[in-house]
Amino acid sequence: MEICSIIKMYYIISSMIPIKKKKSLNATVEEMRNFSFIYIEKYAPSKQQLKTYLLKKYMKFKNSNINKSNLNDLINIVIEDLEKNKFINDKFYSNSKAKSLIQRGSSINKIRNYLLSKGISNNYVKETLDKIKDNNEDQDFFSAVKLCKKRRIGPSRDENNRPLFYKKDIGILARAGFDFDTSKKVMDLDKEEYLKIINLL
Repeated sequence: MEICSIIKMYYIISSMIPIKKKKSLNATVEEMRNFSFIYIEKYAPSKQQLKTYLLKKYMKFKNSNINKSNLNDLINIVIEDLEKNKFINDKFYSNSKAKSLIQRGSSINKIRNYLLSKGISNNYVKETLDKIKDNNEDQDFFSAVKLCKKRRIGPSRDENNRPLFYKKDIGILARAGFDFDTSKKVMDLDKEEYLKIINLL
């Protein structure tokens, strides 16, 4: 048997032997893919989230011989391959995460800032927000109502306490990303109208 064939066989067999308690990781594409699959299955991340995870995971091994530049190159190779095979998809992430945030009563502004913070491109963010507005041009109003129910503020309060907490509650809505007009419209709902809307959501 040729020496090259023997060496090749040796590496194949060696790669199949489990290594216990490795103090440092050899940054191989296959190894990173395995870590990525586990992370994707657990968190369904954006592309940037996955890259940050892999970078942190490998950089914490002080004895690693991999410099940051090579590490970035390897991570990019893995991510490009995963994206090509649709294991990660920022467009899908943008739409699904926005839908989840709407259900929690998040404002359009809050959704925009969240998606951008996760590395989603401006184009994907715009597409997602345009789709939300096309489906319901008053989405922020209904999201603000949901937040009032969740936080028990504004029209969700006892009628006798509403004037007392008016400024505080409208401030809560403003910090959540709702504009003044939307916040005031929700805050001025009477109890009966508020309950009707809640029953429809």
